[in-house]
Amino acid sequence: MRMVLLGAPGSGKGTQGEKLAAELAVPRISTGDALRAAVRSDTTLGRQARAAMEAGDLVADELVVGIVEERLAQADAAAGFILDGFPRNVAQARILDEMLARRGMPPLDTALHLDVPDEEIVKRLLARAGDQGRSDDREEVIRCRIRVYNAETRPLLAYYQMQRKLISVPGVGAVEDVFRFALMALRLSECGFA
Repeated sequence: MRMVLLGAPGSGKGTQGEKLAAELAVPRISTGDALRAAVRSDTTLGRQARAAMEAGDLVADELVVGIVEERLAQADAAAGFILDGFPRNVAQARILDEMLARRGMPPLDTALHLDVPDEEIVKRLLARAGDQGRSDDREEVIRCRIRVYNAETRPLLAYYQMQRKLISVPGVGAVEDVFRFALMALRLSECGFA
């Protein structure tokens, strides 16, 4: 299974991605985790990313793409993967499609979207801020992140829908219920019922 996981910040991508990766026996590749691993491994791309991060800058798209490509080249991703945090926009999705073709890898099977209403996202992230004391989870910052997601990342839903790869599942409810529903939707999709 080669999948991208889509959803707004706070939609549960990390939690569901970990559960799905364990169930499907494929690695969950988080862009943030891959960046940190490249920095720790001191790869050429990792050194470039470290310089940007230490300067407080965003890591450039071409570095992120390179780091994702490095990660996809590792043996554990040969049989499949779940990408979390990449692609973030349609341009990156096209780059991913080209990257997979260039590496001789099969194309993506699925784009799984965890659909959570904006107000639920705000509620979740404010609760997380209270629990974890995260300063980046103030309401105005949360609403800004949602606006950025809706403007930049949400168009991926149409992109993958046009390719008949989009599966959208409700991301609201108990973690186990969302997981079971997502897994059922994936299984039905594999059988041609999506």
